[in-house]
Amino acid sequence: MKHDMLNITKFLSLILAIMLILVSCGTTAAPADINVAVIKGPTGVGMAELMEKNSEGKALNNYTFTLASGPDEIVPKVATGEVDIAAVPTNLAAVLSKKTEGKVKMLAVNTLGVLHILENGESVSSIADLKGKTIWSTGQGANPEYILRKILTENGLDPDKDVTIEFVGANDELVAALVSGKATIAMVPEPAATTVLSKVEGLRRALDVNAEWDKLGLDCSLMMGCVIVRSEFLENNEAAVKNFLKEYKESIDYCSDAAAAAQLCEKFEIIPAAAVAEKAIPNCNLTYVDGKDMKDKITGYFQILFDYNPASVGGELPSDSFYYLG
Repeated sequence: MKHDMLNITKFLSLILAIMLILVSCGTTAAPADINVAVIKGPTGVGMAELMEKNSEGKALNNYTFTLASGPDEIVPKVATGEVDIAAVPTNLAAVLSKKTEGKVKMLAVNTLGVLHILENGESVSSIADLKGKTIWSTGQGANPEYILRKILTENGLDPDKDVTIEFVGANDELVAALVSGKATIAMVPEPAATTVLSKVEGLRRALDVNAEWDKLGLDCSLMMGCVIVRSEFLENNEAAVKNFLKEYKESIDYCSDAAAAAQLCEKFEIIPAAAVAEKAIPNCNLTYVDGKDMKDKITGYFQILFDYNPASVGGELPSDSFYYLG
């Protein structure tokens, strides 16, 4: 009798073990092939550790990374389905959602304010001092343009009359203009700001755009960068997307070790030199905000952009379905 009871106990234990294995397998997402696009700069920096993990075959998915100089290289690829997940400016994410009729969703905010107004000289110490000046910048039709215009307007300057804004297509062009002396005042994001400061004697940080934004008392932080996903890809691969978000957060957290992250930035050509990257990373204002917290924070920022210029977010505020809440 005792022998029979022992056999039954062993049998039940075996069944339970098998069930636990099956349940465990059922909750583990199979690796998915994911095409990810990032822009050189803060979004690339935040992805560096995940790129390293992927190169070592240790990532939860099979990632193919594309590194671009600007968002204009990425947006068409998302629209055509060539890219599944992309790191882009927040306002362009809203515009793309409108243009594609909801075929993209926001997954997380990854970058706060990273802009600085640099000057080769000593004439600028306030926004008012920009009157009559030429300001070089990237980001026409994206966050940088609307942020600059909003700050100028709120400080009593007409962006179309009181200053001249000279737009270029990429940060590399902005750096080249400052190095050559063609530009003496420019609004430059990190890590390009740190890069060019090391190259041009007399160039200095005249104004912190993040601080100037905060002075406006808008009760809304700058939220400049995010990651988006194609809605169809998310629908078919939600578990894999969740794994990406887990790894992406870890990758951003890894950047708290600026020296280690800088080595990876140089390796993957996100920033040309590790020495520059190490100085720039603490100023890149990297973050990771997802879910309801993301939606609550970014909607206030979008409202400010919309009130200033509806076209900045695609003509209307994104619907609730634009935000992936997990």
